[in-house]
Amino acid sequence: MDDQLGTGSAPTYRASKRALPQELRRAPFYLLSVAFLFLVWQVAVVLTAESARRFLVPTPSAVATTLLRLLGDGTIARHAGTTLLEMALGLGLGMTVALILGYGVAHSRPVAYILEPVIVVSQAVPIVALAPLLTVWFGPGLASKVVVCALTVFFPILVSVTTGLRNIDPRQTDMFRMLEATRMQVLRHLEIPGVLASFLSGLKVGGTLAAIGAVVGEFVASSKGLGYLVKQGQNLYDLPRMFAAILTLMAIAVAIYGALTLLERLLLRWKRAGV
Repeated sequence: MDDQLGTGSAPTYRASKRALPQELRRAPFYLLSVAFLFLVWQVAVVLTAESARRFLVPTPSAVATTLLRLLGDGTIARHAGTTLLEMALGLGLGMTVALILGYGVAHSRPVAYILEPVIVVSQAVPIVALAPLLTVWFGPGLASKVVVCALTVFFPILVSVTTGLRNIDPRQTDMFRMLEATRMQVLRHLEIPGVLASFLSGLKVGGTLAAIGAVVGEFVASSKGLGYLVKQGQNLYDLPRMFAAILTLMAIAVAIYGALTLLERLLLRWKRAGV
């Protein structure tokens, strides 16, 4: 009886250990990383304390005070809302175009021969150099920021989609042909499950890069957004304001990456379940 109870309790312990979310197991390392960054920050403050340029490295307390003040009066929420809107629209546009072109590049050699050089050349030009031109073409409003974001996220998603489609086992494709599956059946039951993991990896990269596109567009011409807030702090030599906006951007990027990681886990669990 004791042996039976012992053998029955061990799997229960192992199951509960496996059930512990991976993020919780990593949480101490995340906290250590944040603590290390604050330690480096504080060391920089101490080293420049007696320098004439000490104002260039604000103390964490000064940044925290400014951040709380900007949160309290709604400044952060207002500017972050603008940046998030630009990021969401840019990510949606870039993802849609990347999916369409990636599918065409993966399935058609003529399309690949025509588009691949153009895509590579377009990515060779830094987005910082293109942003002023796009602002002239699309105006200083929302449209130019969305296009800049779309161009920023487009390439990693395109590469992930193309790579995922090309890596599908040719034997599975031949089997679907033998079964005379329709184009939609192949897409639904073979290509979408086959490309899902690669696409989600590219989407996580693109989701975090969207913040770069939005900020670059706001640097060129804007009257609101977190990029504008950083630029405003630069013009006023208000370093705590700049740090507060940058920390908000970092928090947004981490939140987006976490949300997309959760989405990836849920969708891949659905894929493994064979739904």
